[in-house]
Amino acid sequence: MKSPKIDDQQLELFAQDFFAALEPAAPAPPPQALFKAPPAPPRVVFPTPPTSIDTPLRRIQLGSHALDYQLRRSTRRSIGFTIDDDGLRVTAPKRVTLAEIDNAIRAKQRWILTKLHERGERRALRQQKPPVQWIDGAQLPFMGGDITLRLQPAERSHCVFDGELRELAIGVVPGLSEWQLQERVRLWLQSEATRVFSERMDLYAPRLGVSYSSMTLSSAGTRWGSCTVDGSIRLNWRLIHFPLALIDYVVAHELAHLREMNHSARFWATVESVYPDYDGAKAALRKRSQELPVLFPD
Repeated sequence: MKSPKIDDQQLELFAQDFFAALEPAAPAPPPQALFKAPPAPPRVVFPTPPTSIDTPLRRIQLGSHALDYQLRRSTRRSIGFTIDDDGLRVTAPKRVTLAEIDNAIRAKQRWILTKLHERGERRALRQQKPPVQWIDGAQLPFMGGDITLRLQPAERSHCVFDGELRELAIGVVPGLSEWQLQERVRLWLQSEATRVFSERMDLYAPRLGVSYSSMTLSSAGTRWGSCTVDGSIRLNWRLIHFPLALIDYVVAHELAHLREMNHSARFWATVESVYPDYDGAKAALRKRSQELPVLFPD
């Protein structure tokens, strides 16, 4: 049997893993005051993926590191690796043996361990930052600047954004808890992300001479965007915190994959044709993400 080909089904933009996935939302706690205790002291750990019937948990020894990972069998023809908030996930054809899968992991162990370590360090850095206090007058990052949160006592909940004043007004009904307020703001940010991302996708796709089949939002912790061979593009909704220029870079990056499904020199030349300063954007995206306040703590 020939050695299985190793590649990724999804091409991912591993620019930053500043965020952690937050969906589905946690069960509603009892109503409480809009106050949250300070976060626990940070520590850097490699995540242990959750187990399930469909994705059994396996362990492999990589030097001094014992690494747990999810294994999923599929009809795909190659071994794929994904690193997200649950750690390492491996998708492999049914015909591939466990020994071949372990060998494929060892072949990419440097990349895997580096990404997991970076993710842990960034999570620790995020935990060191004080979370946003969800009070009237709080400053929230939006499209490269700040908007002011206005909490208004109301009999019915409402959410209204004043673009001139750059204020987001939320109607606070009696008994509203902090997690409910956070979810209301999150839903508004996601709706804005859908609107803005769709507009930018429709702007850059013709410039690149490509068409995409769908655009959906993601809450991935390790990537800003991804693109599949069938033209499905996912963009991290938290990009809405950043300036339009950085959103455009991620959009151009993912659309360019529809012409070059790799990160070769030809791919970067394709990105450069519509976004010349992609190197500067990558650096700015990394820097900005490290400076963001903590809006939605784990």
